[in-house]
Amino acid sequence: MEQLGTALLLALAAMLANGEYLFGSSMLSRPLVTCTLAGLIMGDVQMGIVMGATLELAFVGSFSIGASIPPEIISGSILGTAFAISTGESTAVALALGIPIASLILVVKNLCFIFVLPYFVHKADKYALEGNSKGISRMQLLGGFLSINLPIGIIVATSYLVGSPVIQNVLDAIPAFVIAGLGIATGLLPAYGFALLLKLMVNKKNAVFFVFGFALAVYLKVPVTGVAIFGACLALILTGYATLKNNDHNGPSGGSREPALANDGGINYEDEEF
Repeated sequence: MEQLGTALLLALAAMLANGEYLFGSSMLSRPLVTCTLAGLIMGDVQMGIVMGATLELAFVGSFSIGASIPPEIISGSILGTAFAISTGESTAVALALGIPIASLILVVKNLCFIFVLPYFVHKADKYALEGNSKGISRMQLLGGFLSINLPIGIIVATSYLVGSPVIQNVLDAIPAFVIAGLGIATGLLPAYGFALLLKLMVNKKNAVFFVFGFALAVYLKVPVTGVAIFGACLALILTGYATLKNNDHNGPSGGSREPALANDGGINYEDEEF
């Protein structure tokens, strides 16, 4: 009975994290949140936070962009954390379990997108032609709940109930050197996650800031928090300087007070003097 209650709470946590259709885009789906919730449910909040931070680094670049859909990190994070805590294993095992679980559940999620969600989308189109705004809102909420929240919740609860003994047997059969290798992989996957993120962000205009942060961390031994503080201060200085110079160009008589920005949203360094 206790295991059933835990499974239901994990399912509710997964449904909450999949609540974009109800709450809008939020950070509830990130591993740092979902693993902490799973740790709270499993009775080990500290381990949940640690596992969440590790999985967050691994999935830091996992965002849906166009047709590229990342693994279903919500269910992977929750189930990976729950299995690791229930079996008394390490963060490396949570990471090793979370990634394949996320990839498998992505298949189910895609099937729901293909076969369930279109019905509610077409109904919403019909209500839009009729000018029925309440009908559109109702289809959005029902579509999100029945095609995403409810299936994911059922999968998470069922997987935990059925999978815990199975996972324990699998872990008992894994040799010690494989567990050690998983620990090494735990250190490599965060680098891969950052590489995915940098691939989207870094260009010739802001690469110098990446090199600056790397030099601070590696050669000056500045902690990550210190690098973040340096970066925030530098960003405020540069954007403030751009705003001040733009105001000087416009003069006190009026004109736009927006900072001189490049077309891609960054500071136009060609117009700045440092």
